Amino acid sequence: MATEADFKRIGNYARMYNPDQNIDRKKSRRTVPLEVICPGYSRTGTLSMHKAMTILGYPDPYHFSSIYDNLRDADAWAEAIDAKYKGIGTMPDKAFFDGMLGHVGAVTDAPCMLFAEELIKFYPHAKVVLVERDINSWFKSWMAFCENAYQPVLYFFGRLDPGFMGRIVRIGWAITLPQTGFSENVDQARVRSRNAYRHHYRDVREVVPKERLLDFQLKDGWEPLCAFLGKPAPDVPFPHENDTQANTQGFAELAQLSLKRILRNAAVAIIVIGAPVGAAYFYRLQR
Repeated sequence: MATEADFKRIGNYARMYNPDQNIDRKKSRRTVPLEVICPGYSRTGTLSMHKAMTILGYPDPYHFSSIYDNLRDADAWAEAIDAKYKGIGTMPDKAFFDGMLGHVGAVTDAPCMLFAEELIKFYPHAKVVLVERDINSWFKSWMAFCENAYQPVLYFFGRLDPGFMGRIVRIGWAITLPQTGFSENVDQARVRSRNAYRHHYRDVREVVPKERLLDFQLKDGWEPLCAFLGKPAPDVPFPHENDTQANTQGFAELAQLSLKRILRNAAVAIIVIGAPVGAAYFYRLQR
């Protein structure tokens, strides 16, 4: 179970240490209104916005890390991304989003930002907070993320640990691919990501009505955000979560956790397979 120290160290990614909830959200329904959509790119402060939405009292804000303790979400989102970006399967409709996000009052980060147009359309009363970062500052952080995301060891562990790491790798690859301009490796990502970033912000601004939109940077703090959302400004510093070091630490702990699962499963397999063989051999020696 994730501890307070885990959350302090790697933020909401600490949910990897929680038991899998195993909720099939495709069968769920909306129970709270979706009030805020934060469709900013990954590495623009999405986990900080997740924390900010939590502080402001929105129910269970959704971020990529929310998938870590409900792995069925990984499967459902990967299918939805395949439908939108590859033409494989059925495009998600409002019922899909009501199921996947029916328990949350605000969303940030991928995979939700990849469906910005759909969410803005399906939830016309939700306000849109578009967090943008200086593109050069963002690119430096993004490439550090890509160096981790494209690590071959993650895909190797995914094959050996399909129930956990395999599902995280699948959805991780699904959300990274469109955000890098469909790059197959880090070198391509370095060339294509800036254009993909620019196009995303252009597309969001084209589809959201101006009266629903707040262009926001983390340095702006609580005042403009709370004025836009109609919330009192909290008497705490605005959160700054998941810097590059913490993000890299999160990747390392994810790999370590998967390796422990692989070794534990291997030990169980050896015991299950080896015990009967050993017993038979011992029996033969006694004859």
